[in-house]
Amino acid sequence: MIKPIKKKNYTYMILVGVAAIAICIIGFFMFVASSNISDIKNDDFVGKTVTVSGTVSNTISIGSLSGYTLEDSTDSISVSSEALPAEGTKVRVTGVLMHDSLFGYYVNID
Repeated sequence: MIKPIKKKNYTYMILVGVAAIAICIIGFFMFVASSNISDIKNDDFVGKTVTVSGTVSNTISIGSLSGYTLEDSTDSISVSSEALPAEGTKVRVTGVLMHDSLFGYYVNID
């Protein structure tokens, strides 16, 4: 014989479900929302997709190599990109954080 679900248990299950959904949404926005540049410049984020915002400076294009520096109030980071926004423009970029001995940390958005 199947026992009916008590109203108290049903309410508890709904609250647990809503809490789980809220935690997932918050976690998603923590990773999708822009991070401070200083927060992502560590090996924990290398190879992962990151999003940062800042002001464009030092654009460069030499042959197939192009990119710029992105600065926020905490730090700066190089961005490897075919598209070069105008210097002084505020942008938000999403790409993979890379790290090597020559360039240090940089965001690859190509």
